[in-house]
Amino acid sequence: MNTSTVRTTDGTDLSVRICGMSDGPTMLLCDGIGCDGFIWRYVRREFEKTFRVVHFHYRGHGLSMTPPDTRSLSIEQFAADAWFVLDTLGIDKAVLWGHSMGVQVILEAAWQQPERVLALLPMCGAFEKPLLSFRDSGAAAKVVPVVSQLVFGRPDAVRDVWRSIVPTDLAYWFAIATELNFRMIQREDFDPYLEHLARMDPVIFLQLLEKVADHSTRGYLRHIEAPVLVFAGSRDNWTPARLSRELADTLPNGRLCVIPGGSHTAPIELPDLVTLRAERFFRREGLMA
Repeated sequence: MNTSTVRTTDGTDLSVRICGMSDGPTMLLCDGIGCDGFIWRYVRREFEKTFRVVHFHYRGHGLSMTPPDTRSLSIEQFAADAWFVLDTLGIDKAVLWGHSMGVQVILEAAWQQPERVLALLPMCGAFEKPLLSFRDSGAAAKVVPVVSQLVFGRPDAVRDVWRSIVPTDLAYWFAIATELNFRMIQREDFDPYLEHLARMDPVIFLQLLEKVADHSTRGYLRHIEAPVLVFAGSRDNWTPARLSRELADTLPNGRLCVIPGGSHTAPIELPDLVTLRAERFFRREGLMA
């Protein structure tokens, strides 16, 4: 795996990792909010055999810089950064695969430069205003502004608590109790998420979350003509499967794959099912022999 840095036009350094076949089609992986790649462990391992797999950390995430002006943290900017990374690498077209918030990012990217999209794989994510559908309730949309006021009012105290609680057993068992399918997930696959989230500035996280909460791609879904395979977890409470079904039905060339028993982290709970279904999709679209 090759890791490098790409400097954007506003001076923000983005960390980029490349693996796989240099002469194969390119697959770009786009994370969820607060993530630095934990979800792609099995996807990368499977498809680096036939694809050139590119994964970059969003600005403010992982090994990438947090820009001085945090107003540039947005879905639109992340999508523009994705194309900038590919431009810098000399890559014209790519398969875009997004998880959670990454679904919004790849749909935005497809709208920005549709001619460069080989295929889209939105996975366990909403196409608009995700807090309104979180656990099939609008409660999260009401709670986040209240939490934001608390965090923005006492950022240093909140940072200390955040860094001490997030990477603990308590956080893991809370995730198990509220979302993860404990019968399928391995703790070592999920711990990297908690470790990265603990290192992320909670102020930055909430600033971005407020923007993500207002973002919608609904207005241009019917104009995205690339082939699309939408993944949904049947027991995903963070992004209910009905949203994925609506997304697949709205896109002109959308197909839906429901992962039985999969939660929001279905790609590391049932990786073989996810990769086999994606492989069949790629073969049908002529992206794999």
